[in-house]
Amino acid sequence: MKHTPLFTMLAGAALAFTLAATPVRATDASKKQASDYPNATRAEPKLDLKSEKDQKALQQAGEAFNAGDTAKATQLLQPVIDKSNSKYAKAYAQYLMGNIAFKNGDTKGAIEQFKSSLDNGVLPNDVYFNEMLALAQVYAANQQYQVSLDTIAKWHDQGKKESADAYGLQGLDDYNLEKYPEAIAAIQKAKSLTDKPQDSWNQILMASYAASGQGADAAKMAESEYAKNPTDSSLLHNAGAILLQQQDYAGAIKVLEQGRANGALKDEGDWILLVKAYLLQAQNGGDTKSGSAKALAVFDDGVSKGAIKPSAANYKLAGDASVIGENDAKAIGYYQKGAALASDGELDVALGRVYFQDQKFAEARKYLKQGIAKGVQHKGQAYMVLAETDRQLKDKPAAITAVMEAAKDPETAAKANEWLRKAHVGK
Repeated sequence: MKHTPLFTMLAGAALAFTLAATPVRATDASKKQASDYPNATRAEPKLDLKSEKDQKALQQAGEAFNAGDTAKATQLLQPVIDKSNSKYAKAYAQYLMGNIAFKNGDTKGAIEQFKSSLDNGVLPNDVYFNEMLALAQVYAANQQYQVSLDTIAKWHDQGKKESADAYGLQGLDDYNLEKYPEAIAAIQKAKSLTDKPQDSWNQILMASYAASGQGADAAKMAESEYAKNPTDSSLLHNAGAILLQQQDYAGAIKVLEQGRANGALKDEGDWILLVKAYLLQAQNGGDTKSGSAKALAVFDDGVSKGAIKPSAANYKLAGDASVIGENDAKAIGYYQKGAALASDGELDVALGRVYFQDQKFAEARKYLKQGIAKGVQHKGQAYMVLAETDRQLKDKPAAITAVMEAAKDPETAAKANEWLRKAHVGK
């Protein structure tokens, strides 16, 4: 099963398209220009672009695309694809149309245009290999990671070139194919080829470390990256998430509290992460009351600042934290707020349990019955608590009815039937 990192990676972040600035005419083919692929095994094809009309259309379409006017670019390119007698003009127009499709979020359309353009076989090496690498990126964006890897391999083999962007994309593909050692090697190679590595590469590298059992390396890297820029919210998230995943609760609390102090703690998910870090620390050898109090202080601070939004799940977390800290009054307050927002009865049942612990049995029965009526996941357990509540209220018939309902749930059937046997019910 694939290990999913606690941070988000964008599939299209590994590479940016590069458009050739100007289409090449056949009359210009003899001009010597430095190639980006001087060692390519592919021979430069002969060009057949002689029409000034086609060249002008391609030039203007490229300018329109770079200016963000994809509608105008499409309007200029489609007639070239449909009517031009030049194979080169058609291939180059399809290359530009592939870029337009990708920019508009149409990955399947981009793949179709790029493949048709490359299959034409007439583009100069610089355009041809750039387009091949672009095609690999679109495959990755379309979650066709193995095809993307195969395309990159072909690019390497025929173009005889190394590129930081290509290795970055290769690392992304390897990661998504769960080939973590290969992903690590590819990203490290990418970083060695540039002094401006993409942020996504570090995310891939950290995720690959974590997924391959090198969580300590992932955590160390996350902390190091965050230390370089402690006001960066995304780096803070990565560090906090990986440290928490590594069960380094103190480390997660340290970086997340630093972010809270300097304003980098912005996303609701990261506020919740800090709350959970305090709770997990408290439940794993820490002081439960102190940990609960610190978790709730963070929660209340996040709510007051609007970072933590009112929701059933958030109030349940705060209520659970209060229970851990044995603060029933606060638990009741949070659970009541959450129950008002919930679509099921889980928080009503949680309220019933707290009231039961406080020996406020009438209130306990009210919320337990209310929760069961709304629907809960562990219905048998709720009925068993209700039965004990009814028993405390000296209402034996109601208790028997509740236990009989619990007996219908496989999770509590054995316990309920034993209760009924001892109570001589059904005999």
